[in-house]
Amino acid sequence: MYRRKVFYYETDQMGIVHHSNYIRWFEEARIDYMEQMGLGYDKMEEQGIISPVLSVEASYLRMLHFGDSVQIESWVKEYNGIKLTVGYEIVSGRTGKVHCRGVSKHCFLDRTGRPLALKQSCPQIHTLFMKALEDGRKRNK
Repeated sequence: MYRRKVFYYETDQMGIVHHSNYIRWFEEARIDYMEQMGLGYDKMEEQGIISPVLSVEASYLRMLHFGDSVQIESWVKEYNGIKLTVGYEIVSGRTGKVHCRGVSKHCFLDRTGRPLALKQSCPQIHTLFMKALEDGRKRNK
């Protein structure tokens, strides 16, 4: 679980977190989650693997304000060796209520931009994602 505070610059004129920041927080949480898995983006890129974002979705449920603390849960929702979907929940540290839910979808490419099937090209990374997928399924039961 990734934790952070809401900074003043992330809010709008009404003191509410601007919607674009939730997408940034998804990325922060995803990077932290992957590092916890033992698979930081730096390690993937050292092996010539790039993982661009294909799409992002967010559902805004409640407002957050400057000074609020949040916990962001990330998990693997879908993975097939070629594409990855990560789920997110942004939860208030004070109330425990979910304020935003979302997903980001990614693919895997080599340095030339060609699609990669991790099962063949990087079996050790494939194994890590398969374990994360299993853990994500247990989380959502």
